[in-house]
Amino acid sequence: MKLATHKTVETKREPSSLLTINGGSSSIRFSIYEAGETPQRSLDGKVDRIGSSGTNLAVNDSAGKLQVSLRLAAADHRTAVGFLLDWLEAQPVFASVKAAGHRVVHGLKHSEPQRVTPKLLAELHRNTQYAPDHLPRELGLIEELMRRSPKLPQVVCFDTAFHRTMPSVAKLLPIPRRYAAKGVERYGFHGLSYAYLMEELDRLDPAAAKGRVILAHLGSGASLAAVRHGKSVDTSMGFTPTAGLVMGTRTGDLDPGLIYYLARTERMTAAQFQRMVNHESGLLGVSGTSSDLRDLCEREATNVHAAEAVGLFCYQVKKWIGSFAAALGGLETLVFTAGIGENAPVIRQRICEGLGFLGVELNPKRNAKNAPVISPEAGRVKVWVIHTNEELMIARSVTRVLKLGFNRRT
Repeated sequence: MKLATHKTVETKREPSSLLTINGGSSSIRFSIYEAGETPQRSLDGKVDRIGSSGTNLAVNDSAGKLQVSLRLAAADHRTAVGFLLDWLEAQPVFASVKAAGHRVVHGLKHSEPQRVTPKLLAELHRNTQYAPDHLPRELGLIEELMRRSPKLPQVVCFDTAFHRTMPSVAKLLPIPRRYAAKGVERYGFHGLSYAYLMEELDRLDPAAAKGRVILAHLGSGASLAAVRHGKSVDTSMGFTPTAGLVMGTRTGDLDPGLIYYLARTERMTAAQFQRMVNHESGLLGVSGTSSDLRDLCEREATNVHAAEAVGLFCYQVKKWIGSFAAALGGLETLVFTAGIGENAPVIRQRICEGLGFLGVELNPKRNAKNAPVISPEAGRVKVWVIHTNEELMIARSVTRVLKLGFNRRT
């Protein structure tokens, strides 16, 4: 890979900085935070469409202005990681990076971020079967950075950690008990997003953060969490991120008898079923045209399958809100976040229609503007729209683990 074509982003050199990396199955998001009185993001970007044509590196400066856009030939994950780290190492600010933090999708029993050690890496390698689409790639990224910068301390932040407070009744799967001893239980995901939202809610409305809260992380991957006294008591995703709510390409919950039916009638293998429920289903499968809710909303007036996909998504979110209100014994605060939750007023409106019996109402003008609070002043349930920031949550977690002296707030 030739580095001569790489552009550099001009940033002010600081005494120390922190790199955060959020690696997914087809993208890698990253940020550099400068140390100071408060952590300030100096740049952020992502490599997306990994494994497809048009893999691209896009980098924004501290003001959010696009500074770099580089196209790669169809890159596999390893090539994309190498390209990204080559680019980062060529930036002047990289010399000031004193630590790195990573989002890791599955931490099993871990309830706190952990500093990377050989022992921890060995444990995570043993557990790759719990998240085969994510953990191997995440570990490969950590190990490649370790190979290049062996003295750089690294911290992993587990997406499952937030939900370790769930009671056993919410963790149990109704299968033979011997599997529970092997770690087969409901774990939940999107934990970094939920932890960030609860910190933000505590800053904005401390009393609300101590009450009964439902968090709705609605994006291409989507889930909900029920929180009481600041702790997770239930969540829609389960043993894997495939469970729960219908998503962009994931099914959400399914009748398990479907596995046997498809094996008998179509000779579908376990691997084929795994691919179908994760990559060919959800909104894409129902609509037959797109996994993106924006596309489906544009088409629903003329395409019945697009309309059915949109309706299914809103209906299922509504059902989960109702069930979690029951689990919490009531509801005082509802928070929408992520791409759909933050930017789709029509979807929020459809989800909340009919939830008046729980006290959920929207102010149409506030909702249309994506205002921070979209419920009426006198509403029984306060409905928020809060921008999530997993990278900042990683930064906060790393500074606590390594005691780097960054302030908690931004």
